[in-house]
Amino acid sequence: MLPLRTAAIFLLLLASSATARAAEPLPDAIAAPGQTVVLTLHAEGAQVYECKAGADGKPIWSFREPIATLLADGKTIGRHYAGPNWEHSDGSAVAAKVAGNAPGATANDIPWLKLEVTNRRGSGILANVATVQRINTRGGKRDGACETVGSFLNMPYSADYVFLRKP
Repeated sequence: MLPLRTAAIFLLLLASSATARAAEPLPDAIAAPGQTVVLTLHAEGAQVYECKAGADGKPIWSFREPIATLLADGKTIGRHYAGPNWEHSDGSAVAAKVAGNAPGATANDIPWLKLEVTNRRGSGILANVATVQRINTRGGKRDGACETVGSFLNMPYSADYVFLRKP
């Protein structure tokens, strides 16, 4: 009986700590006050970089595009690609532009973003989305010098994308 009670207490503590983490406010730069979450999807993919000549003429890595699979409960439900665009398997899609950013958790993590939707397609779940937030990023960042102009580099990353609508 005692191990069962201990396990129950542990699960309650674990649940309350997870709730506390989820309730932490987002940085002001990417917050979307008053908006309602429509959908949250996890992304696994790569940030694609191209070696280009920098302002000083020396080759540096320059962000080119994302390419990622969007997942819900471990199942593929869409894709994310250059634009940036997000397509859902129900046929709806949005394109957006960056409206704010905040640093990732480590120097290797791409920033968290707030993106304003600029275009919508289809009549599915993304049809009324006004804002997309990229949070909980892991990896994907590449800065600095490169060797050969015109070469490409894929940096693996993951993130959560929160799709929001205005009231």
